[in-house]
Amino acid sequence: MSKKTATVIFQPSGRRGEVPVGVNIIEASRLLGVDIEAPCGEKKVCGKCIVRIEEGRFEKYGITSGMDHVGDWLVEEEKFINDERKAKGFRLGCVATVKDDILVFVPEEARAGKQVVSKAARAIHIDFNPCIRTYYVSVDKPTFEEPTGDFERICNGLEREFGLCNLTIDIFALRQLCDALREGDWGVTVSVWDNKEIIRVLPGRHKNGPYGIAIDVGTTTVAGYMCDLSTMEVIDTVSMMNPQCKYGEDVMARITYHMTTDGGLKRMSDDIIEGLNGLIEKAVMSTHPPKKEVKGADGSKEMVEVPEEGKEYLRLTMDDIEDITIGFNTAMHHILLSLNPEYVGLAPFPPVIHHSMDIKARDLGVKVNPSSYLYVLPIEAGFVGADNVGVLICEEPYKYEENQLIIDVGTNGELVLGNKHKLISSSCATGPALEGAQLSYGMRAAPGAIERIDIDRETKDVTYRVIGQEKSNKEIDDVTKMGAKGICGSAILDVLAELYRSGTIRKTGQFNKKVLKDCPRFRKNPDTNQPEFVIAWANESSIDKDIVVTQRDIRQIQLAKGALYAGCKLMLKRMGLDNPDRVKIAGAFGTHIDREKSLIMGLFPDCEVEKIEGVGNAAGDGCRAALLDMKKRVEANWCSRNVEYVELTVEETFEQDFMEAMQLPHMVDPFPHLVGLVDEDILNQ
Repeated sequence: MSKKTATVIFQPSGRRGEVPVGVNIIEASRLLGVDIEAPCGEKKVCGKCIVRIEEGRFEKYGITSGMDHVGDWLVEEEKFINDERKAKGFRLGCVATVKDDILVFVPEEARAGKQVVSKAARAIHIDFNPCIRTYYVSVDKPTFEEPTGDFERICNGLEREFGLCNLTIDIFALRQLCDALREGDWGVTVSVWDNKEIIRVLPGRHKNGPYGIAIDVGTTTVAGYMCDLSTMEVIDTVSMMNPQCKYGEDVMARITYHMTTDGGLKRMSDDIIEGLNGLIEKAVMSTHPPKKEVKGADGSKEMVEVPEEGKEYLRLTMDDIEDITIGFNTAMHHILLSLNPEYVGLAPFPPVIHHSMDIKARDLGVKVNPSSYLYVLPIEAGFVGADNVGVLICEEPYKYEENQLIIDVGTNGELVLGNKHKLISSSCATGPALEGAQLSYGMRAAPGAIERIDIDRETKDVTYRVIGQEKSNKEIDDVTKMGAKGICGSAILDVLAELYRSGTIRKTGQFNKKVLKDCPRFRKNPDTNQPEFVIAWANESSIDKDIVVTQRDIRQIQLAKGALYAGCKLMLKRMGLDNPDRVKIAGAFGTHIDREKSLIMGLFPDCEVEKIEGVGNAAGDGCRAALLDMKKRVEANWCSRNVEYVELTVEETFEQDFMEAMQLPHMVDPFPHLVGLVDEDILNQ
């Protein structure tokens, strides 16, 4: 009788367990809680999930492992694993299936490290008008002469003292009411949602709160902003990797996972809900003193609080979160709400719903105050979601005369152009290249990622900075301590601009072999016979390999930037404009982008450098605005229905515009504002 399950052990994490025979190693890693890079969604095209199958008997674990315990070698693996590494047991995790017990070693470059998420709340103006307000009301005790019900009694008091009429009460709040009234000596603090519904009742007079959290669910990262709804203060900002990353880096990969996997939609929805609960709990626990482990006299260990002297702690609980606003792209919106996302990925890309929603948090399994609502921002179109609406209500281009071009750079680039007279939006499939996927040494922004790159115009020497290191490779005493592991998004934008500005590549993106003739950093890869340029040498890395940018990598970045530029240009044509008055770059890229380099690489049409600005996580700031100002919720619905969506791929000149935009900074469009920033002979190629 054949085995139905097999033992899989992952090292160096040490996670182990039984998995069904026949699943691939990536699926096994998901089942056992091990994160392995799989940015292409198991399409066998990125090569990031290379693992090693260990051979032999492992008595410590009681298993025998070997290459014959996994499925057959497939031709797709030859692109990423040469014969030498194949002989050592290396396989693609998305290909190799589990047939019997195995021990799997996950190399460092394949481990999904903890991402550094840069989504801090900006200091933006928000009017104070929260959806949740608290009121203290004191009522008379019931008597035989006046035995009015508890709910009617406080409603009369709220109408008399605050003018609140026709209130309803949620069943969970109603269950709190009778005990709270008596514990509070007939005085209670009630939380009222939208001047309509009582959602919480607490005994006595409460001076603190209420509290809420605004959440921006990105394809890759999730950020939350916990706020005091009475003062508008951001108490804490928390973030995490979107747990759905294991199903693929981009939205189409996740839609495909739903379509090809029984229960795939529920699994992805459950993952993000569980992640949101953990994120909110993390924010709540930040209001408590830190803890440390201490050993008792009997040798036992326990965690005890270590409060900072003189500091007061709010000590909030999950029940203290009384309002939530949330924004996301359309696919993430559908997956979280367990709405079938299949048709979002098929022309003409219709969503299930455009309008905003107020959903009881408990109905989604979000474990905050059980009577609270979760406000879901509206979406514009299949590939322009609530996150873009968040950007709009934050930046408010509809209130100004100048034509603003707002670019939210990510796996799916979302674009908005216009002013108070007209706004149009579009999306372009930049692909995950700008976030590190599909590049030879691309990675997320985690410790060890190269985040900034400069190339000397004369020597072609490289200066770079690594996340987690205070000094560059030119400043550190021992370069072997740099610990470089790969290249993340901000450096990916840097590298194309720097390769071009230094003359290392031509405007077509091809390496300039004449200039690089004697450059030690330029070479042909002996395995692939493809040209590549070394950014960091093996002795400067933590993976014992040279970290390089290949000709293919350059082309992948060109494809992404070309898609963005073409989208911008087509929108400008639609609006009858040559150039935007101002360019705003949103998202994590908006926090770290170098204005000059973004213009040099031709990420968007020519503009004064001074008129280019990063606006950080504007989508998250928009969610926060909707949390603190109810009028922003009205604006959000107006935006979602009054911004004209333009489907770029059906535009007649799209292919031509895209092809021209592949070059640096562009094949034909002039860039007068680069004069002085790029040598004349390079700019005028």
